[in-house]
Amino acid sequence: MRAEPDILIVGGGLGGVAAALAACRAGRRVVMTEETDWIGGQLTAQAVPPDEHPWVEQFGTTATYRALREGIRAYYRQWYPLRAEARGLAELNPGAGRVSKLCHEPRVALAVLEGMLAPFRAAGLLTVLTEHRALSAETDGDVIRAVTVRDLRGGEPTTFTARYVVDATETGELLALAGVEHAAGAEAQDEFGEPHAPAEAQPDNQQGITVCFALSHHEGEDHTVERPEMYDFWRSYRPGFWPGPLLGFEAPDPRTLEPVPRTFVPNPDLDPLAVSADQSADAGDKELWGFRRILARGLHRPGAFGSDITLVNWPLNDYWLKPYIGQEAEALREARQLSLSVLYWLQTEAPRADGGTGFPGLRIRPDVTGTADGLAKAAYVRESRRIKAVTTVIEQDVAIDVVGVYGRTRYRDSVGVGGYRIDLHPSTGGDTYIDVGSVPFEIPLGALVPRRVRNLLPAGKNIGTTHITNGCYRLHPVEWNVGEVAGALAAHCLDEGVEPHQVQAEDKRFEEFGRLLDRWGVQRRWPDVRGY
Repeated sequence: MRAEPDILIVGGGLGGVAAALAACRAGRRVVMTEETDWIGGQLTAQAVPPDEHPWVEQFGTTATYRALREGIRAYYRQWYPLRAEARGLAELNPGAGRVSKLCHEPRVALAVLEGMLAPFRAAGLLTVLTEHRALSAETDGDVIRAVTVRDLRGGEPTTFTARYVVDATETGELLALAGVEHAAGAEAQDEFGEPHAPAEAQPDNQQGITVCFALSHHEGEDHTVERPEMYDFWRSYRPGFWPGPLLGFEAPDPRTLEPVPRTFVPNPDLDPLAVSADQSADAGDKELWGFRRILARGLHRPGAFGSDITLVNWPLNDYWLKPYIGQEAEALREARQLSLSVLYWLQTEAPRADGGTGFPGLRIRPDVTGTADGLAKAAYVRESRRIKAVTTVIEQDVAIDVVGVYGRTRYRDSVGVGGYRIDLHPSTGGDTYIDVGSVPFEIPLGALVPRRVRNLLPAGKNIGTTHITNGCYRLHPVEWNVGEVAGALAAHCLDEGVEPHQVQAEDKRFEEFGRLLDRWGVQRRWPDVRGY
């Protein structure tokens, strides 16, 4: 079967959804495919609460990302039995997690994202094909002519011929299928002169992935799972850069690399309204239960919930033995075994504050993740293939050690902003954490434009960053911003009869596109704030 939308978006993560919203808003017919049965990527199928900069409540996002955040809060206010004090909070944090000012359940984000897309689906502008994955791409010189996707449920493949193709996959897999020039893993230091780059290129040196899962705790009950197949291996595994076994509550501080004990106390008595989430002041990862808590029972009427729900995306279940790109099936199997082993260790052997061992009352929550086994539908992938772009963002553009806390790299063609530390988790090349202070940054349009291919745009972690700068450009609001710009740019190019390269290179054309983004509420410059 063949179909001809104006724009084909391959991948339904945050960048893909934002791209679809922007393109449909411009009146274009869009098909968006998604490998799982949930749109939303890292926010839903990967079950990761948003990692955001500390100014997110005031500025530093697009208007549509802000609408997503407020939609999530509105969902809780409408449907959940919140205490009056919590319901009245303008900056409600439903999970009272420490990683973000907005920690929440993945299903709530899914409901809001579906609602945001609903008018365009009703208007016939948007078709969403879940459980579909790209199979092949047909190219003609510098143009992608067609992309074929397969139905993972066994249906016939469908070939799409679209004027513009957006790669919003988690690994940039369309770049490989279409032969688009790209990088993977770590670049050599002599390519860009980055202080933290290795001496030689290491394509297989990629940030670890994590298979997340949700837990509640029910004292006096026993929810112990079957002993995982690889438990003996993971129980004895001790990385060379770790202070002890990986399955333990002591781990390096990502910023100092000094050994730091983590605490784990399910359902603490602390009033969740007293929790403050500010990554610039405290990473929040030393108290594991509250770190990524996504439902705080204390925010609700007494007795409404028997337990908090916390999301396990911790140092204990980061997986880095094999690169996900290139060995996806094997890496995913072992990463899933690691997460199940973490759960089993917590239930049976983890030290308790009262001197005992094990928390058998921990219950994995398939109802939260939408899966049979309770593990997230997809692995949290921190690093993608990255296009060889017109502009490559490098460490010297954003690192505080280079530009200073008030430094800023300003781009003539800025199409958005973001802010986060350069945060690289342990990698498949054997590297420990690389966690470097960075300044609030801009997103140059040149990082979204491939050097050669004329009608493909990236919409996620596959933009023109390096292995190092991907560490700060990979988070939720930046991925959304990139996707929104990709969708808007594809529609704008169709409307004006121009190509992305022209919009990026020619001042007059870029100024026109910039004014469009301004009208849509895409913030393109930072006020005077310092890095951290």
